[in-house]
Amino acid sequence: MPPRRATTAGRSGKGPGAGTAPDRVTVENVNVPGYTATLDGTKYHAMRLAMLKLLPHKTPGLTQAEIRKGLLPRVPKHLFPDSGKVGWWAKMVQLDLEAKGLLAREKTTPLRWHQP
Repeated sequence: MPPRRATTAGRSGKGPGAGTAPDRVTVENVNVPGYTATLDGTKYHAMRLAMLKLLPHKTPGLTQAEIRKGLLPRVPKHLFPDSGKVGWWAKMVQLDLEAKGLLAREKTTPLRWHQP
């Protein structure tokens, strides 16, 4: 059976013009190998840049709550006017970066992340 693929923002991925548009990016999920989702590329890249600037290059890393709090002043307000969405985008980018080996998860409680 092929890997499950998810789309977001009401895009079914079927019909004319299906596939990843230039303003869309396909992200991976470290917890579910083979699973992908398609997200808004502008928001993804803004969140990715802010997250990589925020996270340290060595242990101890930051917890999910610290990441969310640290990202609020760093993300463009015109892309993320609703601060409630920052946490969702942060998690999606974190899972993707972790799947790509650009973030390391520490075996701590609570979980912490840093750049390898």
